[in-house]
Amino acid sequence: MSRLKKKFLDEIVAAFMKDDAKLNRMEVPELKKIVISMGLKENERDKTSLELHTKELALLSGQKPIVTKAKKAISNFKLREGQIIGLKVTLRKKKMYDFFDRFCNIVCPRIRDFRGFNEKADGRGSYNIGLDDQQSFPEVNLDQVKSQQGMNIAFVTTAKKDVDCIKLLRKMGFPFK
Repeated sequence: MSRLKKKFLDEIVAAFMKDDAKLNRMEVPELKKIVISMGLKENERDKTSLELHTKELALLSGQKPIVTKAKKAISNFKLREGQIIGLKVTLRKKKMYDFFDRFCNIVCPRIRDFRGFNEKADGRGSYNIGLDDQQSFPEVNLDQVKSQQGMNIAFVTTAKKDVDCIKLLRKMGFPFK
């Protein structure tokens, strides 16, 4: 069992139930999945960049990413149907907790000029952040990085309100301002 999962079951669930006496064990919010996605539209001309970013995303997540393709053609964006526009990985269970632990304790302190993330969530009980580059992850070999590539990380929880989501992530060790 992951260190963070054990902490969640032993400490965080008890703290939530202590704070709200009406709360049932099944109503305690928990982290359901983490989705990491990269948009690759700008790297369309370079075919090796897709392979390079696929390897990088597989290294930092621990599983092979899915290639996302355009569903519809949009002429204003010079987008054709079926064209590759990005990569994404969905982490659940043990890999999710391991990634969350590494992200909070190793990656966040390595982000340049980092002072904590904003507490504004999406309004539906999930939290999304965007990173400018993949170089803050220790798994990525800096000698092989050809271009700076940003990514979006979505922390999906079972919380119904943003307040509960932020409270859960804070208790799990997420670095907020």
